[in-house]
Formats: sequence, structure tokens, C-alpha cells
Amino acid sequence: MIGAPLAGMDYANKAQAVQRAGIAIWDVYDRCFREGSLDASIRAASPNDFICLKKLAPQLTRVCFNGQKAGSFARQLDAAGYETAVLPSSSPAFTLSFEKKCAAWRAALSP
Repeated sequence: MIGAPLAGMDYANKAQAVQRAGIAIWDVYDRCFREGSLDASIRAASPNDFICLKKLAPQLTRVCFNGQKAGSFARQLDAAGYETAVLPSSSPAFTLSFEKKCAAWRAALSP
């Protein structure tokens, strides 16, 4: 699908490889406070402007959310006409097996 060994790449090269594959990554939060990396630690969160997505990415049709916390915004994007999928979190803190996470992500990102 992406055709690149993402695990061994630095951030800039990962971002380029993902973009070449036609995948965009955008955080659901414009800003927030969080100590550590757990979603449960997110405080004073301000969501991104989802309305501007139509202008920023007019070809965008499908939005996949990385985990339940991000997925809480799926209804908003459904209402805006996007196909949405809430996927298992890629975080190691979410204990679903890597194989099951990969299968769900592959299915969601398939054309």
C-alpha cells in the first residue's frame, strides 16, 4: 500500500512516503495540553476546523481515525459527507495485537 519501510525512516521521510501514497495525516486537535502520550491525559482541547477540509483537500472522501478518542469526531465528518472509519489505536498502550491492528488499517485504507 505505502511501499516503504516506515519503521526505519525518520519523520520527514515517513511524511513524504505517506503523502506519496495519497494519505494525509491531520490531528483532530488544533491545540491541547497533555502530559505524556495517553489520550486520557488530554486537557483543554480545541478541535481543528473540520469545515475547512473541503477547501484544503477537495478530493478527500474518506477519513480514518486513529483510536476512539479521535473517533469521537466521526459524526461531525459523517455529517459533512465523508466516509469515516474509527480504527484501532496504533499506540502500544492499546493492547490489541499488531496483526489485528494492521488488518483493520489495511482494510480501511484499501481503495
